[in-house]
Amino acid sequence: MSPATRFRIVFMGTPEFAVRPLKTLINGPDEILAVVSQPDRPRGRGRKLLPTPVKETALEAGLKVLQPPKVREPEFLEQLEALQPDLIVVAAFGQILPQALLDIPKIMPINIHGSLLPKYRGAAPIQWALINGEKETGITIMKMDAGMDTGPMLLKRAIPIGEDETFGQLADRMSELGAKLLEEALEKLKKGELKEEAQPEGGITYAPPIKKEQYHINWNQSARRIHGTIRAFDPKPGAYTLFGEQRIRLYSPQVLNDEAPETKPGTVLEASAQGLKVACGNGVIGIRQVQWPGKKRLDIEAFLRGRRIPAGSIFS
Repeated sequence: MSPATRFRIVFMGTPEFAVRPLKTLINGPDEILAVVSQPDRPRGRGRKLLPTPVKETALEAGLKVLQPPKVREPEFLEQLEALQPDLIVVAAFGQILPQALLDIPKIMPINIHGSLLPKYRGAAPIQWALINGEKETGITIMKMDAGMDTGPMLLKRAIPIGEDETFGQLADRMSELGAKLLEEALEKLKKGELKEEAQPEGGITYAPPIKKEQYHINWNQSARRIHGTIRAFDPKPGAYTLFGEQRIRLYSPQVLNDEAPETKPGTVLEASAQGLKVACGNGVIGIRQVQWPGKKRLDIEAFLRGRRIPAGSIFS
């Protein structure tokens, strides 16, 4: 395969994470036959039907967009097969792809996965890396097979996780890295230099889909676990706790200490302009931003001007 080869590509992706890799393909030498994204869904306060970030990007570039409710439907598979792609490139698409779809590209299906495989196979690798307090994660470019992120690795690059880095910040950096690695992988593939490497048999962990109940902070957990949980759901949907009957969302956490508290977990030890100090199952966490239901996210100093959270209050 010569460097002058021009691939015919179908791109599959849905959230913001997939936008930079798509833009890299749009600005590159290869031909994008179509972009596949999840169906439009209601979003925001008004629950208005809105396109996915990938669909918006594709339409701006004048690309054909397909939005099948289920990718395993025969009609969609026939539509995809008729395009005769050399490659299918996938980045956080959001559905499990059947073998019939993976068999369609002439060369291979490629996935941009948000972890250092075989760690965090599954749907939510970035969130789980944060929840579990990882210091490092990365991007793996892999050849897809019918398993859950079990295919051979093509390229892999690590990235450090900042102490207080949020999902939004980390996903943005990882999206940029994913785009660069995709570009590198396609160049190597054209030169015949792209090597497949089987995933190690040890060190396998999983990142299952996030459930709504995981947004609710469990104060019996350690300060470090809660610190990771709050960061994992920032900016959306926001990890929350109950203050009386109000569901308030907490942001910008800081582990203040890891010592066992002398008070009940969830107790507000201090509420000042510097932040809320809350006892956890093990340790104390500081909260520097709060969002009241239906209101804007505020620094704690501005929040406390309008509402009181007295020391001794209990978050449930």
